[in-house]
Amino acid sequence: MLTRACRLSPCSHPLRRNLTNASLFSQQLNFRFTMPTSKPQPDAHSKVLILGAGNFGSCLAEHLGDSEHRVFLWAREADLVKHFNLHHKNLKYLPEHNFSKNITAVGPDLPDGDFINEMDVLLFAIPTQFLRANLTILNRSLKDKTKLPLLIFVNKGIEIGTDALTLEIIADTCGAGVAKAATFISGPSFAKEIVRRRPTSVSVASFTEGEAVKTSDLFHQPHFRCYTGTDPIGIELSGALKNVYAIAAGMSDGLGYENNTRAMIITRGLAEMTCIGTAYGASPLTFLGLAGVGDLFLTCSSSSSRNYTVGYRLGQGESLQTIISTLGSVAEGVSTAKGVKRIIDKLGVHAPIAAEVYEVLYNDKETKRAVRDLMDLPASRELDLPPTAGEPARQLMEKLGLSSG
Repeated sequence: MLTRACRLSPCSHPLRRNLTNASLFSQQLNFRFTMPTSKPQPDAHSKVLILGAGNFGSCLAEHLGDSEHRVFLWAREADLVKHFNLHHKNLKYLPEHNFSKNITAVGPDLPDGDFINEMDVLLFAIPTQFLRANLTILNRSLKDKTKLPLLIFVNKGIEIGTDALTLEIIADTCGAGVAKAATFISGPSFAKEIVRRRPTSVSVASFTEGEAVKTSDLFHQPHFRCYTGTDPIGIELSGALKNVYAIAAGMSDGLGYENNTRAMIITRGLAEMTCIGTAYGASPLTFLGLAGVGDLFLTCSSSSSRNYTVGYRLGQGESLQTIISTLGSVAEGVSTAKGVKRIIDKLGVHAPIAAEVYEVLYNDKETKRAVRDLMDLPASRELDLPPTAGEPARQLMEKLGLSSG
């Protein structure tokens, strides 16, 4: 929507300076610090434990099982575990798909320490709001922090109450060394298309570049390509923020607006994401990649997106309570909107679309009024980025022992 450019006030620094600062920040991380690594991975037939049998966790289990890895899929529901092992089907998620026989469902209890330490890979597909509790339990099983499994996280969100990214949750529960070795996957990747082997690409990022490369090698197939990077903060923020703007796009379509409006929301949403991320301390370039504009475009333009669906139904006049109770799965953008509102208020970032989504979700603002208020904002510069990496990232880097000061 035609809004004022998201900004830190005052902020009139040229874009080139912002990109240079972000680049230097990344270079300092690459060259100043010795990073931890996971234990050596076999070239093939890795043992992989996927924690979370939802839509995306199940599809990644199928992708790795089909690649001849030995996959264990943990689910909290005993009935799901039993049915999956008997019929190789997940009736709740991707119910029409026949899963690889290289996958074994486990649960409902978390696997014990001996089982965990036999794994080559631990992949976390647990919703962000439940991650801290599960990592606290799991940490007791990570006996040797110098020989970790490859740790991969695919959840997208900001923790309610703490405003923590997954990196900080990992550091709090498992220690800074584990967080530094963690790898994050994000990008335009609907589960149902991955299991149908449709060409897909994602971003993979870690402070430890070698871990990102290992993850890329693990997932690489002719139909699935990974691009690696060293900005996990940007990857995390991209994956979390885009869900909020997908709700906005769904609201617009639900109200009956058309292509111009959706394109406006996507473009202005990307500007807000980039401004928020840069103010936080991420590289603005990350938001131009698959995890940023790629995933934003996908989730804002498809009814297959749960967050888009929430917005669409809000635009149609349904209550949030009704939508959540009948959605059948988690829409991370609903909880993320609360964390994003706190972050933009704390950083002083003007991000009006994100702020209006929060008002609709949590203060019962009418969707039509939210649109009207956005369109009534005065004209301004299209994009002003903050001049330097922000304080939240610096604090997180200090917690991880990666301070560049």
